[in-house]
Amino acid sequence: MPDALHVHNAKKNFGSLAALKGIELQVKKGEFFGLLGPNGAGKTTLISAIVGLCKLSEGSIDVYGHDTQKEPLKAKAFVGFSPQEVNLDRFFPIRKILMYQAGFYGLSFKEQKNRTEELLSQFELSDKADQPYYKLSGGMQKRLLIAKAVITQPKVLILDEPTAGVDVAQRHRLWQYLKNLNKDGTSIILTTHYIDEAEELCERIGIIHLGEIREIGSPHTLIEKYCVKTIRVTLSKPINQNTTLENKDYKITVCGSHIETSGHNVALMMSKINEILAQNPDSQLSDLSVERGTLEDVFLKVTGTRMGEADQ
Repeated sequence: MPDALHVHNAKKNFGSLAALKGIELQVKKGEFFGLLGPNGAGKTTLISAIVGLCKLSEGSIDVYGHDTQKEPLKAKAFVGFSPQEVNLDRFFPIRKILMYQAGFYGLSFKEQKNRTEELLSQFELSDKADQPYYKLSGGMQKRLLIAKAVITQPKVLILDEPTAGVDVAQRHRLWQYLKNLNKDGTSIILTTHYIDEAEELCERIGIIHLGEIREIGSPHTLIEKYCVKTIRVTLSKPINQNTTLENKDYKITVCGSHIETSGHNVALMMSKINEILAQNPDSQLSDLSVERGTLEDVFLKVTGTRMGEADQ
């Protein structure tokens, strides 16, 4: 069975600029996949190639087994796309925008109407249904773009910065809607600058940097690979020991009533702390905290930039 999406050796050149440099990517059916990268890393170019808005210089992209360049209509029939930039007729009422989108994909008039009313309700737009698009707030416009993308019930949903400009409460409601959609079998590909959004929604994440996929994995796997854990202990009494020991597994520093150790193996680090406590029975553990790395730390280590910054 084909993947929902298979990108093979995707290259895209704009003159002398190589925007994509041999991208390899597979997204499984029913997967929620996040694509993260600095501004200018190639995310939008890759998304544009997937949805057929730009032609690759080399390589191929298959959606449910259909090549986007050789069978564009068949490939597009599987895809719903919510772009980062708004591209709608500003004077159209939003009900008509949704109905026309459904009609373009061959839904009957009854299906158009039923699906439109369903989505207007789900995205809390019913009271604005007959207003022209330009009168909507930025957050409402984003919700409309997502509604437009899902009205045909696509098997692959591509969302480019879907919650930018949306308030926190509405963001969380959109998250729940997307989780339910994914649970029902829709494959979702998400680009976002919100680390918490990627961690909350995505089973796997690909980090794109300078036109290349540099890392792919689950948030947990990537954090385990790139981030150390730090354990800080406060003792009830200072101990007569001031030392730092470092090896390939951990680093431990003892200074008076404080112990700090960092590494990847929490069990090993705790065993060293227990050894120190056993050697100093008069001093008891007073406080302990564990600090773990974040996806933001992973992103910084892989790309050398923070989320939202430009690629270098």
